[in-house]
Amino acid sequence: MKKALITGITWQDWAYLAELLLSKWYEVHWIKRRTSLFNTDRIDHLYQDIHNPNLKFHLHYGDLTDSANLIKLISDIKPDEIYNLAAQSHVAVSFDMPEYTANADWIWTLRLLEAIRIAWLEKTTKFYQASTSELFWGLDYNRPLAWYTEESPMHPRSPYWCAKLYAMWITRNYKESYDMFACNGILFNHESPIRWETFVTRKITMAVAKISLWLQDKLFLGNLDAKRDWWHAKDYVEAMWMMLQQDKPEDFVISTWESYSVREFVNWSFEEAWIEIEWRWEWIDEKWYDKSTWKCIVEIDKKYFRPAEVDFLLWDSSKARNVLLWKPKYTVQMMCKEMVASDIEKFKKQEILKKHWYEILNQYE
Repeated sequence: MKKALITGITWQDWAYLAELLLSKWYEVHWIKRRTSLFNTDRIDHLYQDIHNPNLKFHLHYGDLTDSANLIKLISDIKPDEIYNLAAQSHVAVSFDMPEYTANADWIWTLRLLEAIRIAWLEKTTKFYQASTSELFWGLDYNRPLAWYTEESPMHPRSPYWCAKLYAMWITRNYKESYDMFACNGILFNHESPIRWETFVTRKITMAVAKISLWLQDKLFLGNLDAKRDWWHAKDYVEAMWMMLQQDKPEDFVISTWESYSVREFVNWSFEEAWIEIEWRWEWIDEKWYDKSTWKCIVEIDKKYFRPAEVDFLLWDSSKARNVLLWKPKYTVQMMCKEMVASDIEKFKKQEILKKHWYEILNQYE
């Protein structure tokens, strides 16, 4: 039975990756920062009785800033595979908290790699670093149909992306310096019903769900014309696992060759909720109306525009498709439909629960 250690338990990727590894009979270890709230709702369905002698799911407390604790954990566990998914990954927050972002994203990666080396596991432990597609140059307007690969020039445009750039290169450096199996997954945006609520896709689907249930009046957004290669996180965690099953470590771009705008994602979300919309005016003054009531339900707010927006990117994932034999199983429309349906169901249950407790409390008044 292989052992895997995963960092970053509150991520959607963590939950889907843990599911995948457990289905392949791995013993899964995870590092969690000690907090007052347990905050494990994304993986509660994976828990087993801690007294079960066949338990394959183990919690360890640790912290991004504690090197000694990290070295002890890795020395004790001796994992076959480490998936570093922990990060402060919100771009807007990285502008507000650049120092914390650097500590959480690039110094943490260095600590992990050093812990593997100090524990004398550099020849036996495979290391996966979660990189990001937005490290690279934006669209070259002299080559409007240019596709970008693992070797394309890099030009990060936020403190988060700068921190991720260091993490990528220190991973490459340890691979070359210590003959360590260490690789980077250069992943495009991947979403799911358990994506953090602060990201734009979940913000959209949650707002659409609430608007459809008359729990919210309006959705405020920034640049509707920003384009991303969005896909389902389940497809992407499978690619992570595939990278560590290779004979030699290589970096891979994971993308779908398809890009969609925020505007298109909003349209699909309202269609799934059976709300027909019409937009009027343009850019900052753009407003979207519910055709059945002519009530404004989407509006632009300048505060949601980024200080530096990444350009439209075209990515070539042919290396991953040829070497890993990876290809996505979902479509972006399938993913959007699943997210909206999940949020509608979640808010329905919350309202039913509220009504239930309201009725109980009324009995005692």
